Parts: sequence; structure tokens; C-alpha cells
Amino acid sequence: MRIEKNFELLPNIKSAGIILRPSSPELKEIYLKIKELFQKADIEILLEDNSANMISLKGIPLNDLCRKVDFLISVGGDGTLLSVVRKSFKYDKPVLGINLGTLGFLTDISMEQLPSFIKDLKNNIYKIDNRMMVEGSVNLNKFVAFNDIVISRKSISSMIKISAKIDGKHFNSYDGDGVIVSTPTGSTAYNLSVGGPIVYPLTEAFIVTPVAPHSLTQRPLVMPADFEIEFKIIDNQGAVVIVDGQDIYEVEQNQSIKIKIASKKAKMIHRVQRNYFEVLNEKLRWGN
Repeated sequence: MRIEKNFELLPNIKSAGIILRPSSPELKEIYLKIKELFQKADIEILLEDNSANMISLKGIPLNDLCRKVDFLISVGGDGTLLSVVRKSFKYDKPVLGINLGTLGFLTDISMEQLPSFIKDLKNNIYKIDNRMMVEGSVNLNKFVAFNDIVISRKSISSMIKISAKIDGKHFNSYDGDGVIVSTPTGSTAYNLSVGGPIVYPLTEAFIVTPVAPHSLTQRPLVMPADFEIEFKIIDNQGAVVIVDGQDIYEVEQNQSIKIKIASKKAKMIHRVQRNYFEVLNEKLRWGN
């Protein structure tokens, strides 16, 4: 049996910041319960201001929150956690995901498990995963992605044409609906739905997956993370770049999108009992 070792722990935990799923004012009672549980363990809870406004309480801006707390808590699902990780990335704060629906790929702690997890947290019985992030640029816009960067056609009536380079050297041309550049964490998202491979989330690699390619010879490609990838839009209609399904940038003909590994990693707090392959089995219903 493989034993995972992770020696990174949070020293002397005193405070945590909470971000709630947007447009969900019904989460007020859940927030108050979470706050009560952590305060009983002598961990102060601060609430992000947009979340606070949503439930008619007082909060503080996210940037100030990140500076004050030891770690962040995302309350919702995988989409909420994606947003929290990206917005707080520069502050290097670990993120704990509390899942309010079915088991998530990223958020694995339920409200029922939270009391016992807080005890484990106080006793240093938890783990911190360091997940690869990618950073990209288009025109003067720079961004980071936790799951994926998608280059997609603007119009559903035509294909998009994209030229691709690795470390400045041409390696492929894509004709089809677009291209996905995924992190290992994002390999189970859009990448998986278009036939891309599942890659263990602590691996350092890019997955480049064509979407509905015109040529049957186009296949997903897994490559080491120390390469820089550049995509140039050949199509005269331009394209759109979608970051983690949340931010969208327009790209015109002959403009380029550059993608490389980010200088830092995202930090995820998990139960020591969490097993990635069990999550795959349950989410994908393997063997059923």
C-alpha cells in the first residue's frame, strides 16, 4: 500500500476566513453553524464581505481577509472553491472546501464530517495538497487557472483554426471546436468530457486536448509542465478564451495565447482519510 507523506502543516491555527457560494442567501444558518463549530475550537472566523452582504451580516474585503487569516474555507461546491482558489492565489493561503451537495472532486468535507474534522485539524491530523496552477496571457490580460484554459470558437456555425507552438517551435495545428489546456486537477472536468485522460492531481503536467477535431489523427497530449505553450488564432472570426469556466477574454485573428506553469501552487486542505481513487470510483461509478 502506498503511504502519502506531506509534512506541511499550519502552525498555531488561530483564524479562518469564510467565502460562501454566491446567490445563496439560504446559507446563513449553515454559516452560523460553521462559525459556532470553529469558535468552540478557539478558531476565530471572519466572513468575506460579498458573502456577508448576501446574508445581511458584516464582513471584510477578500484581500484584507486573506492577509488576516491562517486559511480559507469555501462553502458550496467545486465551482465556489475554484473561484476562491483563483482570487486568493497570490496570498498563498490553504483552502478547505466544505461540500453542500454530492461528493465533489475538490470539496470533500460534508457538514456532518465537520465537527470531527475540526478536532483532527487541532491535532494536526490532516494533509495539505499542493496543486499545480497554470498562468496565461492574452493581449495585456494575465490570469491563473486551477482547472483549465479553453480556447473556443466564437460562432457555432464554423470551426476554429489554431496554430500551436511548444517553447517557440511549431508542433501542431488544430481545426475544430477548440482546444483545452488542463491541469491534472482539471483533468476530470471539461477535459474528461471530450475524451481527455485522467491525470493524478499531484502530477506536474499539462494536458492539451482538442475539442471535436476535424482530423481523427488529433489526440490528447500530456507533456511536462516546464514547457511554455503558445496558441495563435488563425481563424478570421477570432476566438474566446475561457478560464476555469468563469472568466472570458476575446482574441482576434493573429493574436496569441501563452500558457505556462504558475510560479506557485494552490494549497488544498483535506482529510487524511481522503483517497483520490475512491473519489474517482464514486464520482464516475467505476465497476457499477
